[in-house]
Amino acid sequence: MELAPESLADMRARMRYLAFQAQADLLAPLRLTAGAAQASLGFGPPWVRQVPPLAQVAAGWEMLSRAGLTHQRPDYGFRSVRVAGEARPVTEQVVASTPFGDLVRFRKEGDPEQPRILLVAPLSGHFATLLRGTVETLLPDNDVYITDWKNAREAPVSAGPFGFDEYVEHVIAFMETIGPGGHLIGVCQPCAHALAAVSLMAEDDNPATPVSMTLMAGPVDTRINPTQVNQLAKNHPLDWFESELIATVPARHPGAGRRVYPGFMQLTAFMLMNLGRHVDSHIDMYAHLAAGRTAEATTGKTFYDEYFAVLDLTAEFYLETVGRVFQEHLLPKGELVWRNRKVNPAAIRRTALFTVEGERDDICSVGQTVAAHDLCSNIFANRKRHHLQPGVGHYGVFSGRKWSNQIYPLVRNMIMALS
Repeated sequence: MELAPESLADMRARMRYLAFQAQADLLAPLRLTAGAAQASLGFGPPWVRQVPPLAQVAAGWEMLSRAGLTHQRPDYGFRSVRVAGEARPVTEQVVASTPFGDLVRFRKEGDPEQPRILLVAPLSGHFATLLRGTVETLLPDNDVYITDWKNAREAPVSAGPFGFDEYVEHVIAFMETIGPGGHLIGVCQPCAHALAAVSLMAEDDNPATPVSMTLMAGPVDTRINPTQVNQLAKNHPLDWFESELIATVPARHPGAGRRVYPGFMQLTAFMLMNLGRHVDSHIDMYAHLAAGRTAEATTGKTFYDEYFAVLDLTAEFYLETVGRVFQEHLLPKGELVWRNRKVNPAAIRRTALFTVEGERDDICSVGQTVAAHDLCSNIFANRKRHHLQPGVGHYGVFSGRKWSNQIYPLVRNMIMALS
């Protein structure tokens, strides 16, 4: 009996995730054995680990033990921060929660009076901990909250859908939880969603409308200087993304039966864009481990511990974002609709706007984020600013030395002037 097209598509979606899970299950004992073998070399006298052949074997075991992905959110790792020269303990406090995301506050002991910032994190295959460096820079001067998105494979089908509209709804609700006088910083992918949320809040005269909105390296208008990522979205119909990239969560997980865009597929796409660089990085990591260069090896391990921690996106969020932002360009064309309401960025009047782009950004190119200024036509010119950071790619806009030393001071000055 011939299967109906829908049944065949569902079967492919189910088998796609099952194949990944089977591979992960097969690798798990090997990784565990490699980790145990590597650890066993640490029981001998210290000189044993310095013998070149044994050091190389230990490095090989460690690399093998690390050869896999995790679906667990890494730790943010903040235990204390210096405020005005004084060390203050930091605790992670969940102040709002839904099946799809938490609003996490990095609460400092004593609750010093500081500007409140909502950091809107990408939902693109990695956990919000990818913005650890962003938070670390913001934390001494600000009361920082972050959208801590959850892995979609952990959300039961009974929790309902989570698409573009629900994402915008979360941003609005989280700003309302923070309360009046807060600031918003959108990083990368959700800049369009964040701009939509602030537009709706401004039109409603919502008391929690942010005082300032900083959009960093985000796809507000991807018709401008299209990147390889943009071309991929334009060169395939939405049906192709659904049939080739959407999978079904297996029965072993709480979200069994939910259709998702798996994090492992997004990670694969990212790695293929710079495959040579990732191969070289792992070769270097092995060389550092074998030579006992602990500090250099730790840098690489820290990066890939984060990079290989993946989360699944709901199918509706992924497909709607691809369609509305990257294919139809609804926001810059004035055609974006949220829950039967047209989104109107011109409604924003009192929120200051700051946009940041990286000169070498190959994911969200120059011009795509600054496009927000034309859309927010009723913000006075003296409350708008744009910064193009020389010499940085995508991640350099919100992490690393240039973010901390050159970009953040501009963000801080604007926030302090308005607080």
